[in-house]
Amino acid sequence: MEMNREDLTIRDKLIYHAMTGVCTPNFMKHLYLSWMRDPFYSIEEIVNSYVPMSNETKQQKLKLSLEIAYCKRPFAELKELYRVNNIQVLTILDNGYPEGWLNSYLPPVVLFYAGNIRLLEQPCLSIVGSRSPTAYGKAVMDEMIPPLVAEGVTLVSGLAKGIDQMVHSSTIGYGGATIGIIGSGLDVTYPRENASLQRQMMAEQLVISEYPLGSKPERFHFPMRNRLIANLSLATLVIEAAEKSGSLITANLALQENRDVYAVPGNITSRLSDGTNQLIKAGAACVLNATDVLEEMKTQWR
Repeated sequence: MEMNREDLTIRDKLIYHAMTGVCTPNFMKHLYLSWMRDPFYSIEEIVNSYVPMSNETKQQKLKLSLEIAYCKRPFAELKELYRVNNIQVLTILDNGYPEGWLNSYLPPVVLFYAGNIRLLEQPCLSIVGSRSPTAYGKAVMDEMIPPLVAEGVTLVSGLAKGIDQMVHSSTIGYGGATIGIIGSGLDVTYPRENASLQRQMMAEQLVISEYPLGSKPERFHFPMRNRLIANLSLATLVIEAAEKSGSLITANLALQENRDVYAVPGNITSRLSDGTNQLIKAGAACVLNATDVLEEMKTQWR
């Protein structure tokens, strides 16, 4: 069962397992905690102690998947693949790993990135919203982005359609800093119309993924991606969101992790305002302009 990794550090072992694409974020956390207790735990012991895999059939399936992955792509080969693609790695063991992630329930153990990793050192605000914003939502974005950029806030979103795309492109247009967190490998663009924007951000800004190269944008990746958006920043701002939407998932994840959530109120007859209005009703900070957002954020900067 064991791969030839006797000389690998814990960090390298974690990176290798993340690169295989076999390990879920939850199992990566279990690997990390297990090896921090004892660096010599075998994969078999770790799999056998993983509670969600208490079923013997599931354990054997995971062990087989890992064995196949080891044989298919040795670590040295995978490292070279990432090197030639200019993809870097950040782990939970590294200096500069964000406190927001470190202090969350399910911190990402290994992340792949392209761009300026120092953007993680700046005060960050996550902005999420509808993939099909109305004219009102677009006007709100035009109002919000310039003052936030001028104040030096790094704006985080998910490189999806609509509000996400506007966050990134507008921030770049105003000369600001922006981080995209995606639910696929960094060599995959979803949606396709953001291909040029993603390439630009990977060269000049920062794009991050928990998923290795070649990973498709699977549906179940996005709730996991949303926790990274919610936990990285001081707060999450929601602009136009339906009552059941990915934006509301992100906002609720932020609330669960004791992060601040701000919401822009909307027309009570608009479906895309249901989510934001409900957030305000439930206690999220109601913000009407960028000044409101900055005043809320600055209480955390002090």
